[in-house]
Amino acid sequence: MVLSDKLFPHDISAEESVIGSLLLDGMSFTKIASFLEPGHFYLSPNKIIFEIARDLFNRQEPINQITIAHELETQEKLEEVGGRAYLAKVVDVVPTSIHIKHYANLVRRTATMRTLINAAENISDIGFDNDPDVETSLAKAEDIIYGIRSDQPSRDFVPLRETLTPFLETSSTDINDGENAPIGSGFKMLDELLGGLQRSDMLVLAARPSVGKSMFALNLAINAAMNEHKVAIYSLEMGREQIATRMLATQARINMHSLRMMRLSTSQENRLIDAIGKLSDLNIFIDDSPIQSVAEMRGKARRLQLEYGLDFIILDYMQLLSNNKGSRETNRAQEVSEISRQVKAMARDLRVPVLAISQLSRAIEHRQSHRPLLSDLRESGSIEQDADVVMFIHREEKFVTKEEWIKNNPGVPYPEGQAEIIVAKHRNGPTDTIPLAVDDSIGRFVSIDSVRNNQLSTQEN
Repeated sequence: MVLSDKLFPHDISAEESVIGSLLLDGMSFTKIASFLEPGHFYLSPNKIIFEIARDLFNRQEPINQITIAHELETQEKLEEVGGRAYLAKVVDVVPTSIHIKHYANLVRRTATMRTLINAAENISDIGFDNDPDVETSLAKAEDIIYGIRSDQPSRDFVPLRETLTPFLETSSTDINDGENAPIGSGFKMLDELLGGLQRSDMLVLAARPSVGKSMFALNLAINAAMNEHKVAIYSLEMGREQIATRMLATQARINMHSLRMMRLSTSQENRLIDAIGKLSDLNIFIDDSPIQSVAEMRGKARRLQLEYGLDFIILDYMQLLSNNKGSRETNRAQEVSEISRQVKAMARDLRVPVLAISQLSRAIEHRQSHRPLLSDLRESGSIEQDADVVMFIHREEKFVTKEEWIKNNPGVPYPEGQAEIIVAKHRNGPTDTIPLAVDDSIGRFVSIDSVRNNQLSTQEN
């Protein structure tokens, strides 16, 4: 790409006006400190002066023509910026500092245009590299553009004090509200244990087939959306029509088979109409493309986040994802490990909790104890290491018949309709087991307390 015959966008007058305003009124720095950086300046002298002004501000020292000149002299940079004559010149450019924010926005705008030009060159280089993995190339290009849009270039080392400062400025109300708030699961005991589904966390939900992984995930999706969160579901196994049917059965409390056959009573039809209305108002977005890579998903999620907002992502399920590497040298465990790392990176990049559903091996079925263990995930690459939270769904009734149970556990009620959410790993908190009741016919998990309260209410009536 030939750019030598064109000047990069810049606004020298705006740059000088920013510097002049700072020299006239050092406290005006507070109006622009949050969005203007030394790198936004086109001319090196202005960049150097602004950087020194920022250092003085951080040291709580006055910013004016004298202190800036002294600091430049101390650092042997006074002549490099044009001497005291240049400082006097920029002071004469503006009569007052009242419009410093406007000048700073002009400087930032032209800096963004220069960044865009550099990005175009970098994207061009990606194309010339001719990587056989098209999706990886597209993801790299998207990363570059997204970095400009979100104003989050690749980060270097950050002093701990900069990370700690927001804790002093943020109240408990701020933490529990708005874009920083965790996502409620809709299950009280689980939320108390995890503190909700935390932003940037990768959560793994694992179990054997037909235990209820997708069912539980859809319950979480509905519960989150009911609380006005925006939810994205990537379903590589079920089509969107099947997901919609399951959600309707759950919301309307109608047997799934009856719903599919449309053999409904008048009261069920009324509940169905009501459920359609409620679910239609929810911000749940479904992508049922059967073959996808994490790079594709991340690109789609970014676009969704920019257009509508995004609070929670569900992937169903991880072992069906492709990493698009196309290498015969990597085995499936290595491939899943790479996918797991990419899912974790997506959660951090988008700052939303990502619930990744995972299949467990058959080894559980051949053990005396059918309760899943973290070791059951170790065959699936680095999922266990990457995850912030690992949850298993355990339902003994899925492994032991009623006859076998009565024979081996005399006097103990058969655990029909009972489930346990086993939080086997919690990077930032305790682990525990959450008992739930489950109704497969309508695809619904409920807390034990809710079941007991309903039973008591029924008895009283």
